[in-house]
Amino acid sequence: MRWGGGAVAIVTAVALLWLGLSITPPRTAGNADTPDLARGAEIYAEACAVCHGTALEGQPNWRSPGPDGRLLAPPHDATGHTWHHADRVLLDITRRGTAVVVGGGYESNMPGFGETYSDQELRDTLEWIKTHWPERERQFQAQVTAQDQAPR
Repeated sequence: MRWGGGAVAIVTAVALLWLGLSITPPRTAGNADTPDLARGAEIYAEACAVCHGTALEGQPNWRSPGPDGRLLAPPHDATGHTWHHADRVLLDITRRGTAVVVGGGYESNMPGFGETYSDQELRDTLEWIKTHWPERERQFQAQVTAQDQAPR
């Protein structure tokens, strides 16, 4: 009987766990907690890849100014510096454009996309980019974002 009661308890616990997971509302696209990565990939392909590369590789010689004197588009993979910045900064640059965010007469070819895409769509795109970073870079960027969000 002792084993029977233990087995019933285990089966009950597993069933409750299973039921608890199955009755949790599914996360849907547009839910701020769960990015729509497919939409992020689509937006990246239509708006970002032309400069930042289809494989997030950036433009060749991206650390050097181009013929117009402006820096070229950096990679968004682990070889670039995107992962060094907090979400807030990355989304602000994506929303308003680099020159506006940096200010002080800085010139950039990076336009703002805030009038083309919603904040959620821009977040989805950033989250899709993050899926291409190695774990070390994702953890570093998450820490930078957490520090940026900490009350001051």
